Amino acid sequence: MKNISILGSTGSIGTQTLDIVKNNPKGFRIVGLTTNKNIGLLKKQISEFKPEAVAVMDEEKADLLKEDADVDVYPGIDGIIEIAKLSNADTVVNSLVGSIGVRPTIEAIKSKKNIALANKETLVTAGSIVMGEVRKNNVNLMPIDSEHSAIFQCLNSNKKNNNKSNDFNENISEVNKIIITASGGPFKDYTKEQLKNVTVNDALNHPTWNMGKKITIDSANLMNKGFEVIEAHWLYGISYENIEVVIHPQSIMHSLVEFKDNSTLAQLSLPNMKIPIQYALSYPKRFPLETKRLNLAEIKNLSFEKPNLELFPCLKYAYDAGKLGGTMPAVLNAANEVAVHSFLNKKIKFNEIPIIIKKMMDSHNVIKNPDLSQILDVDKKTKEETKNIIENKAIINN
Repeated sequence: MKNISILGSTGSIGTQTLDIVKNNPKGFRIVGLTTNKNIGLLKKQISEFKPEAVAVMDEEKADLLKEDADVDVYPGIDGIIEIAKLSNADTVVNSLVGSIGVRPTIEAIKSKKNIALANKETLVTAGSIVMGEVRKNNVNLMPIDSEHSAIFQCLNSNKKNNNKSNDFNENISEVNKIIITASGGPFKDYTKEQLKNVTVNDALNHPTWNMGKKITIDSANLMNKGFEVIEAHWLYGISYENIEVVIHPQSIMHSLVEFKDNSTLAQLSLPNMKIPIQYALSYPKRFPLETKRLNLAEIKNLSFEKPNLELFPCLKYAYDAGKLGGTMPAVLNAANEVAVHSFLNKKIKFNEIPIIIKKMMDSHNVIKNPDLSQILDVDKKTKEETKNIIENKAIINN
C-alpha cells in the first residue's frame, strides 16, 4: 500500500490519478489533495477518498471550504507545501501547472517523499537543484510524461539495479542518444501566414491527446517538447547534443533510446495518460490497467519526420536555454507561462508567443549556478516584465 498526496487533484492528471487509485484500492491510499480554486470538485474528492488534509491555493476559497469540510484545510502556497510534506505520505504526485510546482517538489524531496512528476516546470527551472536533492535524500523521482516514462522504461530494461529510479549514470555511457517523439500538434502542416490567424479553439484542438489548456498550447507550438528536452537532460544525465526530437503524428511510439551497438529500444502504446501515471505509482511493479490494447495491424502505418524549427522556434529556444544553463531556462519558462496565459485570454496572437519568449531571453543576463532564491527571483521578475511588454504592446515586429 502506497500513501499518496496529489498536488493539483482537480486537474487532468490529478483526476486521472484518482481514477487509478479508485481502481487499485489495495495498492494506493490518498492522504492529501490540493486544488487551485475548484473547491466544488475538491469537496467530492474529499467525500470519496477521505484524505487527512487538503490545501487550496486561493485563500478565499480555502476559507469557504473550511466552513463545511470535515478535514484540515491549508491555504495558499504554504498550504500546498504542507500537503507535499505530510508525514503519512510516501509518494507525492505533482501535477501543478507552472513554476509554482518547484518549491513543493523540493520540500517533498527534503521530507524523503518519492515524487511522481507531471510538473515540467520543476526540472526546467531548477533541474540541477532538484536532482541534487533527489540524490542527497535517496528518493525516487518518476516521470509521468508519456515520453519520459517511455525513456525510463527503455533505460530501465538495461539497468543492473531495478529498484532505484534515478541511478542511470551507471549505464548512460552505453547510450548513443535519446529520441523524443512529438505529435506535431494541430498546426504541423501550417504555413507562417496560417499561424497568424490561429484561434484559441484551434490551438486547443489537439489531434491525439486530451490535456489541460496550458500544456495543450505548449504542445501546439512545440514548447512542450522543448521542456521535455531539458527534462531529459536532468533526468538521465545526457548532453543536449544527444537528445533528438522527431515528429510522430500517430502518438503510438512515445520515445526511443539508441544504444552504443546501434540497437534501438522503443515503448509503444495507444495515447492514454493513465499508462505512465500508473507506472509512476506502481514502479517497480506493473498493475493491470483497463485500457484499449495496441493492435499494430489496425494502426498500419507509423510515420516520422524532422520538426520545422523555422515554423516552431520555441523548440530551438528550449535547446538554446538548456545549453546556456543557469537562470536562462527559468526565463524561458516564465516568459512562456505569461505568453500562453495571454494568448488563452486573447491578448496576443499565437505566433507572438515565441516572439515574446525570444525578447525576454535576449534581454537576460544569465546567472550561472544560481541557488533556489535566485531562480525564483528571476522567475518573478521575468513574469512581471513579460506582462509589461504585453500590456504596453511592446512586442517586436514579426
